[in-house]
Amino acid sequence: MNDGKPVESLIRLENLCKHFGTGATRITAVESVTFSVGPGEVLGFLGPNGAGKSTTMKMLTGYLPPTSGRAIVCGRDVQTDPMWVKERVGYLPEGAPAYPDMTPESFLKFCARVRGLTGRAGHEAVSRAVALTHLEGVLRQPIETLSKGFKRRVGLAQAVLHRPPVLVMDEPTDGLDPNQKHEVRRLIRDMAREGGRAIVLSTHILEEVEAVCTRVVVIARGRVVADSTPASLAARSRYRGAVTLSLSPPAGRSPLDVLSALDEAAQVEDLGTARTPAGELVTYTVLPRAGKDLLAAVERAARTNDWKVDQMRLEPGRLDDVFRDLTGGASR
Repeated sequence: MNDGKPVESLIRLENLCKHFGTGATRITAVESVTFSVGPGEVLGFLGPNGAGKSTTMKMLTGYLPPTSGRAIVCGRDVQTDPMWVKERVGYLPEGAPAYPDMTPESFLKFCARVRGLTGRAGHEAVSRAVALTHLEGVLRQPIETLSKGFKRRVGLAQAVLHRPPVLVMDEPTDGLDPNQKHEVRRLIRDMAREGGRAIVLSTHILEEVEAVCTRVVVIARGRVVADSTPASLAARSRYRGAVTLSLSPPAGRSPLDVLSALDEAAQVEDLGTARTPAGELVTYTVLPRAGKDLLAAVERAARTNDWKVDQMRLEPGRLDDVFRDLTGGASR
């Protein structure tokens, strides 16, 4: 239990395990998961379908008891102080469940009362959550009639309603259009930075991880297989230092043959031909040999062969490539 001293980690999972069934039918959903999240951190929780992400998040938020291990939130054990912890957690579960016959306005007012926010405090909390999630245009429309994106925003609004120090979100931008995704990502960054919150979000969108997360934990078959920053993980990719270039198809020797012959190149991927306003372009990604300056070699090849290059970029590495290597296509 928290004794009043400052809490370094707002979230701490210690050897968290969850088994379903017994004996020969026992299924291990989560096995010895350990990590912590401090104030201001946005943790991307990644894994293939069935890896144990949602189960872990349910144990973290107190909706599912662990078989063994502990989940500590704001210094207190979720199992021994469940109500105290839940007062300090905002949770957006998978599917964003809500009462379908309610309107967003009545649902959020109900959630505010459940949270102990009544009178002026409740009104201000609902107004703030509505403004943050841009629900003004559908406040009095039954939730069952809303689009998937608006239903997701109603779920997000109830999660942030009480300004919790810990926010746990399962696929927060699922069903949102690109503009709405941008708004939610900005909101997540702002909440982590300005409020000193610890935020955990599960997502399948790796672009989202790169956009908002300060750390990444990857889980596969119920176990943590990586815990690092997005940049550090991307640096482990075989595409780190690769060169992607688009050029007009030359009349002479094939660029694929020229690039493949470079000593600095380990592999060349032909990404095909596309028609663009600049004309027909062919695109290649050249993967580097270890310790070689591939970019300089590709630039020399382009000059020597008089290629008309439309774009050329150095790849920082790809999270999706590392994710596949770490999980081995694991799903259950």
